[in-house]
Amino acid sequence: MLTLIAAGCGGQGAPEVSVRVGDGEATTGGGQFALSLQLLIGLTVLSVAPAIILLATSFTRIIIVLSLLRSAVGIPQLPPNQVLLGLALFLTLFVMAPVWSRVNADAVQPYLNGAITQEVAIERGIEPLRRFMLAQTKERELGVFLELADSPRPASAAEIPTEVLLPAFVVSELKTAFTMGFLLYIPFLVIDLVVAAALMAMGMILVSPVQIALPFKLLLFVLIDGWVLVVQSLVRSFAVV
Repeated sequence: MLTLIAAGCGGQGAPEVSVRVGDGEATTGGGQFALSLQLLIGLTVLSVAPAIILLATSFTRIIIVLSLLRSAVGIPQLPPNQVLLGLALFLTLFVMAPVWSRVNADAVQPYLNGAITQEVAIERGIEPLRRFMLAQTKERELGVFLELADSPRPASAAEIPTEVLLPAFVVSELKTAFTMGFLLYIPFLVIDLVVAAALMAMGMILVSPVQIALPFKLLLFVLIDGWVLVVQSLVRSFAVV
């Protein structure tokens, strides 16, 4: 039986695998290697996509402002995180719609039609995103990262490296978001102080001012149509070019 197994194994040829190198002719297995390489590149891009959405778009400012608003009202659990993330994501798509339209018109469609190469498509596709980030980035943050990178002062915006622009944009977005959050906190803080002073005057020291102030905060927020005002201010705070 061992002899028969050995004979059967010996009769089977080893699988032929070859790789296309340079400009040589296509050989067996070359197409599979190219397909595997494209799949690897695609998976890499998909793994980086969430970071691009979080850092290179309006998502960072929106989600931070909405989170600070929830804390200012005094209900850390409402709205739930899923609701805030969904609202921030759809607001991001709304704000970034002109940018994505330019990327599609300048890079995606010409590449799909075979009019430009992949390298040219990447260069054209990143340009609208760079213009958006430059419009939101403050000069001080940009200068700090240029200094940290030991990069010479660029003569124009086109000469600013993307690896310098991206962190400067993120830091600038964080600063803007915290500034807007501070302004949102002020009216709710005033309500907390007024309620606390009233409770102290009535001698109700053991009563939690937070529980008493919460209905007044919600009433104020509803009367001024707070969600519309916050969303409107967020969208208009972005300079889309």
